[in-house]
Amino acid sequence: MFTGIIEALGTVTNIRQDKDNLIFSIHSPISRELRPDQSVSHNGACLTVTAIDHDRHQVIAVAETLQKTNLGTLKPGDQINLERSLTLQKFIDGHLVQGHVDTTGKCLQIANRNGSTEFRIRFPEKFAHLIIEKGSIALNGISLTVFSVTENEFTVAVIPYTFEHTTMHLLRENDIVNLEFDLIGKYVTRLYKI
Repeated sequence: MFTGIIEALGTVTNIRQDKDNLIFSIHSPISRELRPDQSVSHNGACLTVTAIDHDRHQVIAVAETLQKTNLGTLKPGDQINLERSLTLQKFIDGHLVQGHVDTTGKCLQIANRNGSTEFRIRFPEKFAHLIIEKGSIALNGISLTVFSVTENEFTVAVIPYTFEHTTMHLLRENDIVNLEFDLIGKYVTRLYKI
């Protein structure tokens, strides 16, 4: 479980194929503090740390994860958002995020709004029932509030701090982003079979 508040940026240093899986080596300021078997959010996808080597750690993404996320598009040198799992002593400054990416979306438009940056995102229409005006979403693992919601698009506004301290400053139009819809909304939808 995560909060969507990004702790650090990591840099992909190596990617290798192992059958249907990809093994990623990540250099980051928190890698030294990690341990094998620990869950860490990588661009919003919960992955298990399998090895540590000083300021680098290794994770494996299985085929299911690669199909549902943008991790398969990463290449060495790319930066990713990192967050360690929630502890009972940690503030929930964002919202409850599982690290189970539901789908990907596409960045359609980026607009500077004199103090914030707005990103317009398109997502598959079959997920429209899981997103509401002023609701929460995890976009590449970042907890954000949505507005201007339609059946297949929404907008998020990012303050300068979030823009600079996450991969949002690297996002470009037509880039693919990971989306995890609000956990509580998903359970309510399932309960009422909406």
